[in-house]
Amino acid sequence: MYAPRCEDEAIRDLCRAREDAKRAERKARQQLNAFLLRNGFRYTGRSRWSLAHWRRISDIKMAHTAQQFTLQEYVDAVRSGTERVERITNQIRELVCEWRLGPVVEALQALRGVSLVVAVTVVAELGDLTRFDHPSKFMAYLGLIPSEHSSGENTKRGGITKTGNGHARRMLTEAAYSLWEDAINPQTDLPDELRL
Repeated sequence: MYAPRCEDEAIRDLCRAREDAKRAERKARQQLNAFLLRNGFRYTGRSRWSLAHWRRISDIKMAHTAQQFTLQEYVDAVRSGTERVERITNQIRELVCEWRLGPVVEALQALRGVSLVVAVTVVAELGDLTRFDHPSKFMAYLGLIPSEHSSGENTKRGGITKTGNGHARRMLTEAAYSLWEDAINPQTDLPDELRL
């Protein structure tokens, strides 16, 4: 039986707080986009949330004062969410150097697609990886094994079970997606920890 130490739980809580902040930032962006679309403003540039996109948003003048105020509130919510994610990411970056599992985090970052945030979250969620004596047990813990519905001689396999630790599974999935996305469309201007 594995029991995480207090410092491990503290880092895990910080990683989960970042995940919550990222979800809130995504929601704030969706709300701003929905507001702009409702009012007939569609961004036709290459990528949203770039400098050009923010310039376009700052140039928007709404017909009514209430709408202009609403626009500013949505913009402030997005910026606040982005700043919150950056603050938590910086705190993770600082604390991982002092953490006893910091060397494991550093080693995981040698894998393609694995950023600081992915590595810290996976290590914080899983803890001591030597407790899994076989890779199949590790994959079962993550919920990355196929489901099976068998009866007699009939065997029917389905999608992954999605049982186990959803935080670690989601980060590993995002790392794989990031690797695939980088292979198709490399983004050299973004630091690894800001890509997720």
